[in-house]
Formats: sequence, C-alpha cells, structure tokens
Amino acid sequence: MDETRRLAEYLATSPPEDVPDDVRHEARRSILNYLGCALGGSREPAVDAAMRALGPYSGPATAAVLGRGERLDPLHASLMNGISSHVHDYDDTTPGNYIHPSSPVASALFAYASQSRITGGDFLHAFVLGFEAECRVGNAVFPAHYDAGWHITGTAGVFGAAAAIGRLRGIATPQMVWALGLAATQAAGLREMFGSMAKSFHPGRAAQNGYAAALLAEAGFTAGEHAIEAPRGFAAVQAARSDLSRVTAGLGVDYDLRVNTYKPFPCGIVNHPTIDGCIQLHDAHGLTAGRVRQVRLKVAPLVKDLCNKQRIGTGLEGKFSVYHGAAVGLVRGRAGLDEYTDQAVTDPEIRRIRESAVADADDSLTEDQARIAVELNDGAVIETFVEQSLGNLRKPMTDGQLEEKFRGQAVRALPEAQVEDAIGLCWRIDGLEDVGELVRAAVAGSAAAETVG
Repeated sequence: MDETRRLAEYLATSPPEDVPDDVRHEARRSILNYLGCALGGSREPAVDAAMRALGPYSGPATAAVLGRGERLDPLHASLMNGISSHVHDYDDTTPGNYIHPSSPVASALFAYASQSRITGGDFLHAFVLGFEAECRVGNAVFPAHYDAGWHITGTAGVFGAAAAIGRLRGIATPQMVWALGLAATQAAGLREMFGSMAKSFHPGRAAQNGYAAALLAEAGFTAGEHAIEAPRGFAAVQAARSDLSRVTAGLGVDYDLRVNTYKPFPCGIVNHPTIDGCIQLHDAHGLTAGRVRQVRLKVAPLVKDLCNKQRIGTGLEGKFSVYHGAAVGLVRGRAGLDEYTDQAVTDPEIRRIRESAVADADDSLTEDQARIAVELNDGAVIETFVEQSLGNLRKPMTDGQLEEKFRGQAVRALPEAQVEDAIGLCWRIDGLEDVGELVRAAVAGSAAAETVG
C-alpha cells in the first residue's frame, strides 16, 4: 500500500529516452489536438467572463493566455487555458475512464512554457508523465468514482498537472509525493455542471491547482504521504470501489496515451455513434427536415445517463443531448461548432426533430455503437447500425484529419499563416530549443504584451 510513493518515484526519475517512439508520436497528436481546442475556445463567453472576473486579481503578468493577447500570472493563465480548451467539449478522451486528459496537463505546461524557457524535449516528456499520472489515478477509481457524480477530468486532472509541472521543476521523489498529496486534497469537479460553463472550469482549475501543488511541494510545503491509497485518501473518499493496483501496474511499459482518442464532433463522446449514423442517413437519402416525422434511437445505457437532455435552450446543453446530435446530423449532415450554438439549439426545424426523437438504452450495444431508425412523412423507415464510430480506438482520426480539425478551430483566433506555423511547430515540438516559439505562434498578434490587472 505505497502507491503514492511508487508513482512519485517514477515521475521524478523516469528518463526521457525510455518513452517509446509510438508514445512520443501520440503525445504530439494530443498536443496538436489540445492546442487547436484551446485556440478555438479562446474567444468564447466563458473565457471572456473568467478574464473579467479574475484578471484583476492576477499576479505579475508573465504568462500568455493561448489564443488571446492578454497576459496573466502562470496560475491564472493555466486556468484560462483549461477553460478555453474544454469549453467546446472537443478535446481528447480516454474511453476507458472518460477523462479529457490533455487539458489539465497541457494547460499548465503551456502557461509554464510561456514564461520560462524550456526545451521541447522536456516539455513533451513532462506531458507524457502528467498524462500517465492523471490516467492511472483515474483508472484506479473508475467507474465507481464517475458513477458517484464526480467529473473525473477535474478530479484526476489535478494529479496530471502537478506531476508535469513538478517534473519540469526537477523536484525529487519526496517533493513529488507532497505534490501528489496536495493535488489529492484539491481534487474536485461535479457532473452536475455538465451543460454549463462550470464544466470547462474543472480542467482549468485542475491545471491551476496542480501547478500550485508542484510549486508548494518544491518550497517544502508538506502533504500526507499516502494521499491516493490511505483509508481517508483520494480513492477511499471519492470512490465506493477502487483498484489501486492500476496506479502502478506496468509503469514505464503500458502508456495510456496509446488508448487516447480524438473527437470528430464537439460534444459528449457517447453521442458520436448516433451523430455518425445520422450523418450517414442524411447523405445517403438526401434528407431534409421536412421529410422526417420521428427518430428512434437505441444506444448504450451510459448515453441515457450522460446525454439524456431533450428540452434544451443553449448550445452548451446541446453537447449533452443525444437527441440534438441526432437532429443536427439528420438536418444538416454535420455536427461542427456551428451546430452547438444557442442559435442551432433554438432552430425550429432542429428543435422539432430533437423533440420527436425517442432513445432507448440497449445493454447489447457498446458505447461505440448505435441503432437508428428514421420514420419519414411518407411512411417509409430508413435505418442504420453504427458498429464503430469515427474517432474511436478502432477507427481513429488520422494526422491529416487532426490538422483539419485544428485549422477549423484555430482560424477563429489567429490568422491563417500563424495557424499553419503552429501546426508545424506542434509536429516537431520535441526538437524545439524553446517551446516559447510555439507559444508565440499561438498568441494573438502584437497585443501579446498587453496585461490584465
């Protein structure tokens, strides 16, 4: 029963050369996907509100906020990066635990790299280790922790940010133990917040608090040394059942980056099979809203648990509505950022079809599957079965598709030439002498020197 210390020792001492090439490439993919999401969300009302509310309380403005011109202290910049990268619910997901793993870790790392010179190799290695710490802690308490109502991205994410920043700061094993303990005592986030701005607050606060945990530990601020496994530690308090062996089993051999996935649609990942199938029906039959009478869905039980919102009024709520996903897929033949706005949710045609839909849980279906039957006004019924939806582990997005996803988001914040520079730098990040070069490519124009507070 020494999981905290064993994990801390690995995080503090694991050499970069031990990371396999395939894991390094997946880390680049994750960073590219993360940065596109952060840029795409950087001008959203949630980020604007957080900047107005908390910017005046920032310390020395030394760190950039991705996609924007303002500068804040690194802790507040971590928070803003986390909000922007998750606000569209477009960031990566590990389907084995439903963590959005890159947002807490990369949000802290980019804030750090914007005010401290670090090499790309060190940045990538810290990202890999933070990702690993976060997912392993999450794996140990999933699914009981998630079922209880905790948002695992917020609760597990703080461990990842603490590990990544602690590694960059070069803290030794005893301090890393404290950093994990300080992370554990700050682990928070409620699933009740889904469909509101507060959901994106979770990875932002995890990034901010994890960063602070590493700094405090480095300064000698102590914490309980069995924070994960103790009878009153993280796992016991926040999960009715846990498997602590998953924290350390296969350390340095089995990497959760290998089971990371990237979203083709900006909404809850369990909606994706339904959306994929409805787009297929739209394209195959030339569907218009006027032809559709009713929609019948059979989905995995978790879909009804997570995404059963039907009478909704905002784009954020739409991200957790399998009915809305079906409606936009059938009516528009797509489900991009524009399909999850307040305007799309309140569109009369989309609303009618959304409210005509019926969804039943089917235990025989996996969370990558859906059965869809659409009754048309002429009485005909068209159907499809999605066995594996785009973006899952067996049907992953390609590097080229991730680049296109990046462009579609990043142009909302940056000029096209700057977007292309950022893409190229992401792919060669571990060769950069200073990750500040990538940060500068991901910050809005000449206003980058502007401060808040």
